[in-house]
Amino acid sequence: MRTMNIDRMAIAAIALGVSLPALAGEVKREPAGTLADGTQIEAVTLRNGAGVSARILSYGATLQSLIGPDREGKFADVLLGYDDLKSYVDHPNYFGTTIGRYANRIGNAAFMLDGRRYALPANNNGQSLHGGDKGFDRVAWRVVSAKGGPVAEVVLTHRSPNGDAGYPGTLDVTVTYTLDEAGALTIAFDAVTDKPTVVNMTNHAIFNLAGEGASQGALQHRLTIPAKAYTPVDATLIPTGALQPVAGTVFDFRTPRTVADGIRDGKDPQIVAGRGYDHNFALDKGLTRTPELAARLEDPASGRVLDVLTTEPGVQFYAGNFLNGTLVGKRGHLYRMGDGIALEPQKFPDTPNKPAFVSARVDPGKPYRHVMVYKLSVQR
Repeated sequence: MRTMNIDRMAIAAIALGVSLPALAGEVKREPAGTLADGTQIEAVTLRNGAGVSARILSYGATLQSLIGPDREGKFADVLLGYDDLKSYVDHPNYFGTTIGRYANRIGNAAFMLDGRRYALPANNNGQSLHGGDKGFDRVAWRVVSAKGGPVAEVVLTHRSPNGDAGYPGTLDVTVTYTLDEAGALTIAFDAVTDKPTVVNMTNHAIFNLAGEGASQGALQHRLTIPAKAYTPVDATLIPTGALQPVAGTVFDFRTPRTVADGIRDGKDPQIVAGRGYDHNFALDKGLTRTPELAARLEDPASGRVLDVLTTEPGVQFYAGNFLNGTLVGKRGHLYRMGDGIALEPQKFPDTPNKPAFVSARVDPGKPYRHVMVYKLSVQR
């Protein structure tokens, strides 16, 4: 685990979520490798004055690393993933990638829009998952700008043509990462279309706040999700369409609870269906204009805290249930079940087939926008 000491003022600023004076974000661009077709991939590192950094690959507009201090001032990368481009290409597992056109699952790999049926790639047990077998996570994005200043920023773009993965409309997409002096990494997803379509984008970072590859995994992290209800799923992990109250169940995270407390509760059929937690929560805040809290993850051992904020109405909580020890990640770490936790803000799964859910429709002249925040801090 990479470690570094920083001064007490910087640690205190991160802990309190305040800016340090006379500090500015820095940006570093460098080659990250070449795809089989000759496309060159870049890596852009954003760093704030307190030493918090985020590294973004143009392949998949991927958040490759997020490095921050613990309560002792030691830095560690808190994201599961790979050290090199080749592993992201050869062993895709959505580690930190931008997900689209539609994050999460669409039932029976199809949906209706304006009376027409659109068939999608069935890449997950007959369902379409995360945009199909070549979603936004598996394409080369273009870095259009990268700059320092009061915040460090990189902007990436991608054009998804009409009919791409079965979706209607040519979609021009922009993803903007910004890192501020308080340790907040903001990710803004913007898209415009030339015909009606559906869009649901997120980032699929998988966190271990003890440091990726830490032997204790992430199941002892404490989680808070401000949601009175979640969307139960069928045996194929497609929402039934109901909103199920969390009260009295292992899905009640309205007050902080250790993830391990309910993840093996085989008496709950929803835990059995998901092999643990792999469910969308209907946030009490709903769809909002500015990002509001979707989840808080705390590692009592290191003191690291992650707040996830979003403008979207839902957050998918996935506890790494399908990490089965076959993937070798950063620094040769073998990733196993429970080694990381994903908190993915988004529209609800299968929304195009569930009219009662908040619509994912996007029309010409009415751009799509989702703003989410990963904010690292330290608890003393």
